[in-house]
Amino acid sequence: MKTLYLDLSSGISGDMFIAALIDLGVDAHQLERSLQKLRLEGYHLHVKRGHKASLEGVKFDVHLASEHDHGAQPHAHDHTHAHGHAHTHEHGRNFTQIRQLITASQLSDWVKQKSVAVFERLAVAEGRIHGLPPEQVSFHEVGAVDSIVDIVGACIALEMLGKPRVVASPVVEGTGWIECAHGRLPIPAPATLAILGARGIALSQCDEPNELVTPTGAALLAEFVEAVGPMRELVTEKIGYGLGTRDNPRRPNALRAILGELRVERRGSSAGAEAHDWETDTIVVLEANLDDINAEILGNFMENALAAGALDVFHTAIQMKKNRPGVLLTVLCAEAEADKFSELLMRETSTFGIRRYTAERRKLRREFITVQTPHGSVTVKLGKLDGRVLQAAPEFESCKKLAAQAGVPIKEVYDAALRAFPSSLLK
Repeated sequence: MKTLYLDLSSGISGDMFIAALIDLGVDAHQLERSLQKLRLEGYHLHVKRGHKASLEGVKFDVHLASEHDHGAQPHAHDHTHAHGHAHTHEHGRNFTQIRQLITASQLSDWVKQKSVAVFERLAVAEGRIHGLPPEQVSFHEVGAVDSIVDIVGACIALEMLGKPRVVASPVVEGTGWIECAHGRLPIPAPATLAILGARGIALSQCDEPNELVTPTGAALLAEFVEAVGPMRELVTEKIGYGLGTRDNPRRPNALRAILGELRVERRGSSAGAEAHDWETDTIVVLEANLDDINAEILGNFMENALAAGALDVFHTAIQMKKNRPGVLLTVLCAEAEADKFSELLMRETSTFGIRRYTAERRKLRREFITVQTPHGSVTVKLGKLDGRVLQAAPEFESCKKLAAQAGVPIKEVYDAALRAFPSSLLK
């Protein structure tokens, strides 16, 4: 599948991310039209080509309407950005209001879901720092408009690019101090540290005396990046550069985004064989053989691991040495979170060691449709290969909710959803 590799040697911010995707081919005018579905007023976009340290790329800015005249004031989209207030502000928007703004829009379900998820990462981080529930975290007016455009615009741009798999180089941050809404703070910003730490993404500092990674950039990484590390088996097709405002003394202020195809996807196929459009990614498999663990502790670990973001957790009955019955406990997780779950295994189970290896996955492309049943509407997940629907499965939570409302068994709702699914799509 298509893969987007982010070179973070000069950090990342929301505007630079959007600019890099525009340089890769996202239509800026179509992006602006899509953003209008938010019905958010008081700004317009400014996109132009420019250079940083002899690198040609795209500069993306949001110009905010002045409260004092009918002109527009450019907001400096750079690493010196407006951090959200984590307290009540007279002209601010809190996370709850921003979520309502996004979900009420006519944007696609994927863009709405991802935009809210990115904003939630920001709100949770700020809330922990300032001792507030995420719903009460507010962003001052400039920061709110700025963040909404950056985050929703980034999600729209990724969708326009075909929703590629996103991987990134190790995260590099600068040193020094930043002036923001909370006063003078050391780099990395507290929210940046909290967001990356919650996702298990490591951060290293360099000798650049400026902020390189903004909280918005960190939230985008935490939501979209599947793996962090050097580039591997990527055949480059396009390169885009998203430019910042500042001229850094030791490195170009530009985010390099590389769009390509994983060579590994072609392994095992004979010459001339047809390439499929399935999705491909790499995950980490963690395993431990256990013959002395309490069943209740095992069940509790599985719940904790899934709640912490594991892709899957399961155990298999095995026969161990000295004819002891035991279980093979397996955790599937993203590469960036392998150490976190390795530690969890060691802390919460009786294992003395863990086997760890990477595995490639092939996945049907997923889409969601809504079907109407006598009990109400149900969401159905589709699995597609080469444009053909191979699998159709009603979503359990959707069926469960509807069954509770209608007072009928879940199986009845599930069967009704399958009957309502247009069988012509499976041909």
